Amino acid sequence: MCTKGGDRAVDDVEFSARGVRIERWARSLTLAGQVIVKDGRVALLTSNGREIDSAPVGAVSAWKRWFSQADSAIARVNGVRYRLTMGQRGRRPDGTAPIHHFLEVLRSAGCRHR
Repeated sequence: MCTKGGDRAVDDVEFSARGVRIERWARSLTLAGQVIVKDGRVALLTSNGREIDSAPVGAVSAWKRWFSQADSAIARVNGVRYRLTMGQRGRRPDGTAPIHHFLEVLRSAGCRHR
């Protein structure tokens, strides 16, 4: 949900998760990658920091399927679908999984482009 007044700029929205399994359909690209949302961009990185793909936040879509694992989601970056699986170790203090925080960040950043 978008809020009025006092909104942070898109560049202030940040998210980072390590140990992310990144797959492009049946092909695993990395088992311990990283997902970063910084300076208005989403970046998918391998375990050694090499970029798999990146795009402006407003051009990335992500969603959870009702039948998928609780810690995974599908993200479309530059027209390519990736499955992102973020483990339990990155849970927030309120107990929510990192994938939920990632989806919240994208949702809140994306609403500023409407």
